[in-house]
Amino acid sequence: MTADLDPRRLLIFREVARLGSLSAAATTLGWTQPAVGQHMQRLERDVGIPLMLRSVRGITLTEAGTALLAHADALASRLTAAETELRAFASMELGTLSLAAFPSAAAVLVPPALAKLESRAPALEVRLTEAEPPEARALVTAGDADLALIFEHVVSEDRAGEAGGAAGRDGDLVTVPLLEDPLRAVVPVGHRLAGRARPIALGDLADERWVAGCPRCEENLLVTTRAAGFVPDVRHRTDDYVVAQRLVAEGLAVTLLPGLALHAAPGTGVAVLPVRTSPERQVGVLVRAELMQSAAVVAAIEALRVVAEQTAKRLVSLS
Repeated sequence: MTADLDPRRLLIFREVARLGSLSAAATTLGWTQPAVGQHMQRLERDVGIPLMLRSVRGITLTEAGTALLAHADALASRLTAAETELRAFASMELGTLSLAAFPSAAAVLVPPALAKLESRAPALEVRLTEAEPPEARALVTAGDADLALIFEHVVSEDRAGEAGGAAGRDGDLVTVPLLEDPLRAVVPVGHRLAGRARPIALGDLADERWVAGCPRCEENLLVTTRAAGFVPDVRHRTDDYVVAQRLVAEGLAVTLLPGLALHAAPGTGVAVLPVRTSPERQVGVLVRAELMQSAAVVAAIEALRVVAEQTAKRLVSLS
């Protein structure tokens, strides 16, 4: 007797036993009777003992066949349960979705997107983790997050992609563009440039003291100001957009802040100015390629796209 039972043959055996004849089982399965008979012969060879007695009236199960039928019924039941559960995942009646997002996106984009997702799939369990892009990418790569909101700094003459453009692939990871997040100069309300209607040149702030943000943001500040012909005098460093604006409001420094941050935490005592060279961040959703077939992931990306489109219109005129 072999230890390996073919599950498919067990299910065919179940149909034969349930219907009482090879011909009836063949009709139900859409097969020929000889094909069903061959499978039953092979099953009996595999187990090494007779499972059914054949007569002109049909088949009668042996004691071993009756015992095996109970296991075949259990197998069919588990398969039905598996199919039902998978359908529930596909319809988002079950499942968990984990999302990582950098702070300003977590404040502006994620809440309304999750509200849209909940209205569509109220049983879906969504979990949010705040993480800067390098950490968020690591979470997606490790499988600890299903998708992540990330950003890349770009300049106007070398854009990474237009908002709402086609997804880009990097190995097993796919990035879906959401929006372009413009960087704005933030100065005290009493600053000499505060009332200017036209975009300023970044070089106009060359002699100022500066507030820098996260390491990646500070690196971008240095690259951007170097292109404008100066090295900024960075006096303060903070990841907190509220702290940065308070330092500016007190006349201690100026800074560059992304539109999402200014939208999330508008400051008082500061003036927001567009910059002529239009530095910006490209915001997108990072996801593993195989999860692009997940109903929950697809629904989440669509909700984020809708919110991002609405938000992008407000960011363009931010001042």
